[in-house]
Amino acid sequence: MSAKAVITGIGVATPNGLGVEDFWAATRVGKNAIGPITRFDPSPYPSRLAGEIRGFEAEDHLPSRLIPQTDRMTRLALVAADCAFEDAGVKPGDIPEYDMGVVTASTSGGFEFGQNELKNLWSQGSQYVSAYQSFAWFYAVNSGQISIRNGMRGPSGVVVSDHAGGLDAIAQARRQIRKGSKLIFSGGFDASICPWGWVAQIAGGRLSTSEEPERAYLPFDRAASGYVPGEGGALLILEDEETARARGAQKIYGEIAGYGATIDPKPGSGREPGLRRAIEVALADAGAEPGDVDVVFADAAGTPRLDREEADAITAVFGPNGVPVTAPKTMTGRLYSGSAPVDVVSAVLAMREGLIPPTTNVELSPEYAIDLVTGQPRTASLRSALVLARGVGGFNSAVLVRAPH
Repeated sequence: MSAKAVITGIGVATPNGLGVEDFWAATRVGKNAIGPITRFDPSPYPSRLAGEIRGFEAEDHLPSRLIPQTDRMTRLALVAADCAFEDAGVKPGDIPEYDMGVVTASTSGGFEFGQNELKNLWSQGSQYVSAYQSFAWFYAVNSGQISIRNGMRGPSGVVVSDHAGGLDAIAQARRQIRKGSKLIFSGGFDASICPWGWVAQIAGGRLSTSEEPERAYLPFDRAASGYVPGEGGALLILEDEETARARGAQKIYGEIAGYGATIDPKPGSGREPGLRRAIEVALADAGAEPGDVDVVFADAAGTPRLDREEADAITAVFGPNGVPVTAPKTMTGRLYSGSAPVDVVSAVLAMREGLIPPTTNVELSPEYAIDLVTGQPRTASLRSALVLARGVGGFNSAVLVRAPH
């Protein structure tokens, strides 16, 4: 029988909370963290709202030598890794270095670092460009910096599949646990709230241009017209369940029980999008039936076509209004590769408390036959949760998380 990959530590940084307890205290009650951009002047741009992490000073948490060589997303990820180690009750030296690895996801890499070095290049000359530019922008830099800082020499890598990447990275981490690794860090972080990153996001054509924080990101709502970006993400420590219990793990949040991934067919082909199939594969991988799923954490793209596709997939598998659905990312904005790992965190905390966090600000359109949890949190007995994520380019991923026994 394959080893069970369980979550034993969490490091999370989102616009509505830093650390597990702060994040959950805000999420469980629907605390909104979307607001006007403050990290740069957004007035020249059509989209001016974001989910920003306020009050984070990397210098308070990291050695000064790391600051000049890292982008904001990497600083957030490094601090989250420290928090996850502490949460799991593990120190880097406790486990042999070749038995620990890191698999993260990234959507954009270190955009802000790259922007600053390009500015130096054009305003002052090439001699003013940091040597760290050679890697600080790179998609794999979070995996690299985490592994170096913590002496982790086991299987490591990066997954780049847009918003779906966080789930794909977690699935890759589960594979490494099943192959014999003792501990794998996994998840995703992105932080591209800077002019260069902002222009790239606007060019995608899916950003909301609303200037009302409470009415800008409205998945499954008649007024849906795009999403609001955010920054942050989550890192999970995955371990083999037997190994975790043998070392006296302080807590086990849940099990990564099933995973499925598909690619959408070519646009215009007339074929069904791949999300339904990804859900079915994840359930089959977990040995679960649709009736075993107690809540779905939706991708919640926030555009009519993509919302329709997701609602249809959920309805096809679970039946009309067949399972509670929620999208707490409406509080923070979409965190790109960080969104789905944050949803996994929300899922295990929801199971821990028996409380489904709400999809804030949304009025469900009657055209969608889904049981969307809006307005207030909903109490429920939760033993398993399905997390969905979709990315530009046709990526679909689904992960089934089970509560610990």
